[in-house]
Amino acid sequence: MAGTPTLAVAAERIRVRLSGAVQGVGMRPFVHRLATQCGLSGFVSNGADGVTIEVEGSRTADFLTRLTAERPPLASIDHLGVETVPQTGGAGFVIRQSTGGTVTTRIVADAATCADCLRELFDPASRFFHYPFVNCTHCGPRYTITRRLPYDRPQTSMAGFPMCPACAADYADPANRRFHAEPIACPACGPRLSHPIKLIAETVRGGGIVALKGIGGFHLMCDARNEPAVAALRQRKGREAKPFAVMVANLASLDAIVRPTAVEAALAASSASPIVLMDAIPGALAASVSPGLARLGMILAYTPLHHLLFAERAGGAASPFALVATSANPGGEPLVVDDADAERRLHGIADLIVTHDRPIVIRADDSVMQVIAGAPSYLRRARGGVPDPIELAEDGPAVLALGAHLKSTVTVTRGREAFVSQHIGDLDTAETVRFWTETIDHLLSILDVRPDRVVCDLHPDYRSSQLADRFGLPVIRVQHHAAHIAAIAAEHRLTGPVLGLALDGHGLGPNGEAWGGEMLRVDGAGWRALGHLATLPLPGGDRAAREPWRMGVAALHAIGQGATAAARFPTHPLAGPLAARLASGPQPIVTSSLGRLFDAVAALLGVRTVQAYEGQAAMELEALVRTPRTTPNGWTWDGNRLSFAPFLAALDSHDPQSGAELFHGTLIAGLTEMALAGAAASGISTICIGGGCAMNRVLTEGLAASLTASGLTPILARQLPPNDGGLSLGQAVMARLTPARGD
Repeated sequence: MAGTPTLAVAAERIRVRLSGAVQGVGMRPFVHRLATQCGLSGFVSNGADGVTIEVEGSRTADFLTRLTAERPPLASIDHLGVETVPQTGGAGFVIRQSTGGTVTTRIVADAATCADCLRELFDPASRFFHYPFVNCTHCGPRYTITRRLPYDRPQTSMAGFPMCPACAADYADPANRRFHAEPIACPACGPRLSHPIKLIAETVRGGGIVALKGIGGFHLMCDARNEPAVAALRQRKGREAKPFAVMVANLASLDAIVRPTAVEAALAASSASPIVLMDAIPGALAASVSPGLARLGMILAYTPLHHLLFAERAGGAASPFALVATSANPGGEPLVVDDADAERRLHGIADLIVTHDRPIVIRADDSVMQVIAGAPSYLRRARGGVPDPIELAEDGPAVLALGAHLKSTVTVTRGREAFVSQHIGDLDTAETVRFWTETIDHLLSILDVRPDRVVCDLHPDYRSSQLADRFGLPVIRVQHHAAHIAAIAAEHRLTGPVLGLALDGHGLGPNGEAWGGEMLRVDGAGWRALGHLATLPLPGGDRAAREPWRMGVAALHAIGQGATAAARFPTHPLAGPLAARLASGPQPIVTSSLGRLFDAVAALLGVRTVQAYEGQAAMELEALVRTPRTTPNGWTWDGNRLSFAPFLAALDSHDPQSGAELFHGTLIAGLTEMALAGAAASGISTICIGGGCAMNRVLTEGLAASLTASGLTPILARQLPPNDGGLSLGQAVMARLTPARGD
């Protein structure tokens, strides 16, 4: 009996276009291997619009299935287009030269050293043995070395390092992990370190401070267990109390210093390798690493140089080695990235300045994250997170958003993508403004975007607002807190109206008011306020944010206890006269800011009366909380105004910890009542929680749980910080929906 005939599958040729994070991630060698395994001929090439593939043969369907299922670990495919094209009958599969054109693709973020490269780093048989710049298509620098797209070696800061024969062979071998790995290098042809690892380790071991050039800039490092060394770093850098990040070799080293949750550990070990806040073990490190706080910012070694340093220092150590690893940016200036600049700016801080000859094209601080309500959230988004775009709900015009004055970022939109820059910093110095300008120029260039409008904050005194007209484009000005809520709605691709609790430190209201505790209804480019926190006087204006005792006096005045101010703040001789002036003299401006209410409570509890850095009082107050508790009748809601005067009136009967716990719990309960009232009046149950105070884990987790229990849907910032670091995204999405002049 004749067998069943086998049906032949007809050959065809298809063209595949990929966009997304598809360059610099090993996509072309992966496609080459996959096509070869499927017996297909054709080619693959990078272009300004992504990756173009043509394959011909009988297994194109199998190829397409595996293309997405088995893509490289750092790759992300946003769009895959397929079309049938005429067959050519060619044999073999090749990688073609990159093509030009209008840029619509993107480069991926820098990635921590992968396990394969780490094994080679410590393998005496490998030519990469102890080479501090080993990398492959799965790890290493990307965005910080890229000048323009498409992502090819001549377009990066590796252009000045011709490949040796061995590296050239790896680069050209489709079976090699370094096939078309643009930063490929080895001791024979690649970048070199200015000092030996042994000397770096000896300097740290001896209590010295090292300035170490990394991927996105310089770190200042010292032994995190050496109190005199940490204190010296604080004194030399002029950083009185702001917490330092701590670097350890690996996950196993964390357990001697912090108590990480599984989610926190996984986040720290991700390819982005951010600083992650974790609960500290008291006394594990020098006391001045993170004074007054209950959590430490922990980061794992993420470059070969870091791993070599830990391996050198670990010999004979009785406990896991830990390094303070803080950004090298003295005096609030931008992060140091240039070798000559490091010698000039860090000479009086570091005992040893370690450089290398691979230029840093784009400076980028370490990202900072925390786990909040069970999922990761940014506190600062930079290396490892940038330039991954935020996918928007809909298309729109190209917009340049200039961000805020503090914790500045900028955003450029392109189609349905929003590219939010790395953390830039406070625009208080000429150097930071230059960094801000450089960042804008680089984003516009690398994305090949020509915006048709610019958007800035409503506040005329913000440096970013003052520079908006320089671009020669229509300018749209967006209210600060509406932009906070719009940013959170945008990252979650919410298109309908939302309610927002804008819990912030500052921001200008539409009529010049000092806002910071608002319930808003935001719908596209439109918004209106539905409720506010009760206002407090703001004595001294900006000085009140630096000196919480002033807000303490203001709170006492507001509840009719101004006469007790001198006794409540005996170390501040102006407290009594200030209270008297509030009672009888011209009244200062008032503020609805939740940040200033935090300051008032911290001052009245004796936690902090003068701040060494922004948010210190609120952070130290949060650190005291074990379990939030509620003061019955500690607030009032009159349909428009939420007041915590009843709580403030009884605050003198509580010690700092109980006061902090009662304040957080009472605040959560009061805000929940305001949100429920707003939801009932508007018919909207989705509540976005934004603003700088939303970085408070106790407050935000408690508020999210309370809203959920009340039948509402809380939405938290995840892909961007809830503070001013995410503001530019909100500005951008609101501006895209606002008719520009001439539209």
